[in-house]
Amino acid sequence: MPDFWRNSGFHLLLRDSAGRLRVTDDFLRAYYLRPEIHPVEESDDAERSLHAALMAEPRRRVARSELEAIADPDARDNYRVVLAFRDRLLAAGTVEACYASTFKGAVDTPPLFIEQMAHVILRNILDGCDDPLKLRAAELFFREQQATIREGHALLADRETVQLHAAGSRYGSIGRLIVEASGAVGSVELDVLDGANAALYWQRESRHDTVISLTYGRPALDALAGVIALWVKHFLGITVRVKPIRRIDEAHWAWHVGLDAESSAILNDLWSGAELEQGRMQRILALFALEFEDACTMRADIAGRSVYLALSANDEGVVRMKPQNLLASLPLNEA
Repeated sequence: MPDFWRNSGFHLLLRDSAGRLRVTDDFLRAYYLRPEIHPVEESDDAERSLHAALMAEPRRRVARSELEAIADPDARDNYRVVLAFRDRLLAAGTVEACYASTFKGAVDTPPLFIEQMAHVILRNILDGCDDPLKLRAAELFFREQQATIREGHALLADRETVQLHAAGSRYGSIGRLIVEASGAVGSVELDVLDGANAALYWQRESRHDTVISLTYGRPALDALAGVIALWVKHFLGITVRVKPIRRIDEAHWAWHVGLDAESSAILNDLWSGAELEQGRMQRILALFALEFEDACTMRADIAGRSVYLALSANDEGVVRMKPQNLLASLPLNEA
C-alpha cells in the first residue's frame, strides 16, 4: 500500500497505548527547521547559539534573556510563537490532546499550527487507508478549498493550488472553470477524482491538484462522511454513523453542527425561523445526518434523534472547514 502525506510529520511521532500521537524530540526539531526559525546568513551569534541549543535539546527551557539577546525583532517574535506552541504540545503530551485543548478558551495558536495538527492527526487516523477518495476528502479538514458549481455539481479544488497556478498558460476545462469562478486570471490543469480514476491520487497527493465533487450521490461525499465518523471516534471514543442527505426534512430538528462558520450561521438562522437572504442557501455544499450508535451517549432530552451537519462556502466560494466544531458542539451525555 502506498505511503501518503509524508510531509505531515507522522513518521516523527510515536503512538501511545491509546493510539494517540506522543510528542518526540524529532517532531520538535522539525519546527526549529522551519524557515521562520532556521538561521539565515544575516542571523547574529545569539540567534545561532539558541538554535543550536534547541536542536541539541529540543525541550530545554529558554530564558527571556536568550530571546532578548537576538537583535532581529522578527526572529525574536518567531521564536516566541514557536516556543509557546512547543510548550503547549509538551504540556498536553499528545498532539490530539494539544489540538483539543486549543479550543478551550481564547484561541491563541496560529492557524498554521492548528492545520498542521489536524493534518498529522488525520494521518494517524487514516493509517492503512487504501481509499484515495477518503484521503482527498480528508484534506478538507486542514486545507482550504475553492468551490464552484458546474451543471449542478459542487466541485472543490485546493485553494492554494488554484491561486499558485492562476497565471498559468494551460487551459483545462475544470481548471479554467474553478479559476474563473474565483475571479483569477489563467488556469490550472486539474482532474476530478471519482471511483474510476481515484488511483491518480497516489502519484499526486503532495501536489494537491485534484478536484472532488460533493454532489449528492458522488463517492467523494460518502468518503467525507466516513472521515467525519472516524474523527469523532478517534477523539471522543463514540461510534457515530454519518450519511449524506439531500435536505433536512424535520421542521424542528433537535440539533445541528456547522462544519464551518458560514454553515453555523445558516443553520442557526434556519432553525430560528429567520428569513435568509437570497442566495445564501446556495452556499450549502453538503448536508449530513449524524446518528449515535448508542443513544445513551447523547444528551438525554434528545437521545436517538439525528444531528444535522452542513458544509458551506463563503461568499467568495472558499470552504474553511472547522473540524474542531465536531469535538465541541455534539450533544454528548456529560452525566
